[in-house]
Amino acid sequence: MAKVASSSIGLHRPKPVHFRPNQTLHSVKPFNYQLNNLQKYQRIYCQTEPKTGHCCQPNSDPSESAVKEKSSIEPGASAESSKAEVSPPSTGPEYPTRDFNRRVALVSVLVALGLFSSQRLDLGVSLKDITAAALPYEEALSNGKPTVVEFYADWCEVCRELAPDVYKVEQQYKDRVNFVMLNVDNTKWEQELDEFGVEGIPHFAFLDKDGNEEGNVVGRLPKQYLLENVDALAKGKESIPYSRAVGQYTSAESRKVHQISDPRSHG
Repeated sequence: MAKVASSSIGLHRPKPVHFRPNQTLHSVKPFNYQLNNLQKYQRIYCQTEPKTGHCCQPNSDPSESAVKEKSSIEPGASAESSKAEVSPPSTGPEYPTRDFNRRVALVSVLVALGLFSSQRLDLGVSLKDITAAALPYEEALSNGKPTVVEFYADWCEVCRELAPDVYKVEQQYKDRVNFVMLNVDNTKWEQELDEFGVEGIPHFAFLDKDGNEEGNVVGRLPKQYLLENVDALAKGKESIPYSRAVGQYTSAESRKVHQISDPRSHG
């Protein structure tokens, strides 16, 4: 009968480990190493609450993450450069205030009034306005000033068109030159119509300070013709630039249809 060894060493002998030529040993990483990786993961992908220390929701703003990462890479950067990297949040378009709207409205009203005043001379002046401001013919011949006599009619289209130009020239020279309006429909002026040879209207007769005619302009002509002739009268020149000028006019023969008898009227 065989004998069994009673030695404890023989019973618990470890088995030999056989290594292959290309086999490498895999060491087990300690627990502390894994904990450090976990904390690093939390720093990158989480925002930690300063008081509780718990990880909150991941940062959803990529620009903020980029700023934090840049700050961690360049710790020595100045405060001014750091502020320049962070752009302020957009507040949206600025809307005009009530005070601004009031100022715009006031300026608009003033501009409208200015345009209305500048155009009033061209749009608001009529033959009746000029006639009301005109001097009586007899007074104009006796006050020692040169005179411009206009023969006109209310139904004359050309007369109405030239009314604004006549008014402007009159306002400029009314202190030195008389302006007289004679209505061809009024039979009172039949003698003057024959004397000045009025065949078309408007007919402008230019008289010196003694009442002598220096020339006439008939019909639709540039404003410059009237302006230069009146200026020559005001300066007392011996002649006027346009002593005989004729444009498109209305025949004075039509006055026979519209004739009125009003000796008391100077128009």
